[in-house]
Amino acid sequence: MDFYASSSTVSSEEPHVLAVDDNLVDRKLVERLLKKSSCKVTTAENGLRALEYLGLGADQEHSTNGNGSKVNMIITDYCMPGMTGYELLKKIKESSILKDVPVVIMSSENIPTRIDECLEEGAQMFMLKPLKHSDVKRLRCQLMQCQG
Repeated sequence: MDFYASSSTVSSEEPHVLAVDDNLVDRKLVERLLKKSSCKVTTAENGLRALEYLGLGADQEHSTNGNGSKVNMIITDYCMPGMTGYELLKKIKESSILKDVPVVIMSSENIPTRIDECLEEGAQMFMLKPLKHSDVKRLRCQLMQCQG
């Protein structure tokens, strides 16, 4: 499997974020920004890998013992081969186990109809890439409210 969890020692207070992006540079940037904000980070290079990690893969359809409950937030790129971030969002929101996990969509393209579509489908937030430290601070704030 190609899941990469941060190797730093993690306290139970650190929120766990699943970062999904097909671009290695963007994935590493998001991972570094989240770690600086004291988050535990697991990365996946596409939507299918993310679903596998969350226990929603094709061969795990009815599994209830996935990692979903261990993830506090999912941040995903919109444009990815195989499965878009929007399609990933829909799968997550259809899951009885994961539907309450906040999903943030990122994109380098500022397309209002796409943004609206994602927010209507249940995305917590839509952010433009490249992410900045201030964006991640906003995310962290959202995350704490979601956990509270």
